[in-house]
Amino acid sequence: MKKFALIGAAGYIAPRHMQAIKATGNDLVAAYDPNDSVGIIDSHFPTTHFFTEFERFDRHVDKLHRQSAVNRIEYMSICSPNYLHDSHMRFALRSGADAICEKPLVLNSWNIDGLLDIEEDTGRKVNTILQLRVHPAIIALKEKIKSEAKDKKYEVDLTYITSRGKWYLQSWKGDIKKSGGIATNIGVHFFDMLHFVFGELQNNIVHHVSDTKAAGYLEYTNARVRWFLSVDIEDVPVDIQEKGQRTFRSITVDGEEIEFSGGFTDLHNRSYEEILAGRGFGLEENRTAISTVSFIRDATPIGLTGDYHPFLNNK
Repeated sequence: MKKFALIGAAGYIAPRHMQAIKATGNDLVAAYDPNDSVGIIDSHFPTTHFFTEFERFDRHVDKLHRQSAVNRIEYMSICSPNYLHDSHMRFALRSGADAICEKPLVLNSWNIDGLLDIEEDTGRKVNTILQLRVHPAIIALKEKIKSEAKDKKYEVDLTYITSRGKWYLQSWKGDIKKSGGIATNIGVHFFDMLHFVFGELQNNIVHHVSDTKAAGYLEYTNARVRWFLSVDIEDVPVDIQEKGQRTFRSITVDGEEIEFSGGFTDLHNRSYEEILAGRGFGLEENRTAISTVSFIRDATPIGLTGDYHPFLNNK
């Protein structure tokens, strides 16, 4: 049984990490969040020591580390706001723990370089949650692409709409300096998946960016991709809205729909299993996706020109 700590215990994604820690037979011994709305901990680890002040959490982690090898925290799961991931991973490594960090790993690729130095200094490792890499449908797609013509360019449309209420833009997620913007916050794991399946990134064109949606064109070794991301309910197709649904996700490859909507609920469990087995995805495996979203954030959109996503016609 490994000992875990968790940073960002009140966040949306934290319960999935708690569930994964429990499902893999491990123990959450300490948790931190400046917000004290963390009653969900009782459903998983009611004896966890909880802190609302980072300084007291730091002291507790240090105390455990100094008491004995038996008591020290071995993994630190990081579910804090995106802009704090870099700092919290550094804290984990310097505290003698391996880090398990939610996406996006960092906001800019140069942050990866600094973390690589700290990994070398401490001998600890950063792991990240790239859950689509362990999704059975995505693994099958990767194998299919690998088995076919090496020089083929597939025509891919990626559409992901996960509608959010008015709270979204008032939270840290609506602040580009904290979240990295819409493409980073809800799209980085999709961009990682595209790189994972279709190879090296060759071209990155941005057609549209706003606070609530973004779209563009990406070219990889084996694919030409039109992508569209949104948190605006108005972008959800009408027939889907009429069913009472607020989310729409679609990936087509040469016009064929890749069914990957199912199987999302246990991907964190699968990710933790891989990490604990020494097969976690590390810093360098994040570089292409982080560079992709960093470029999108700073790019000047070219508008409805070239090979743009058809959903832009409705914006």
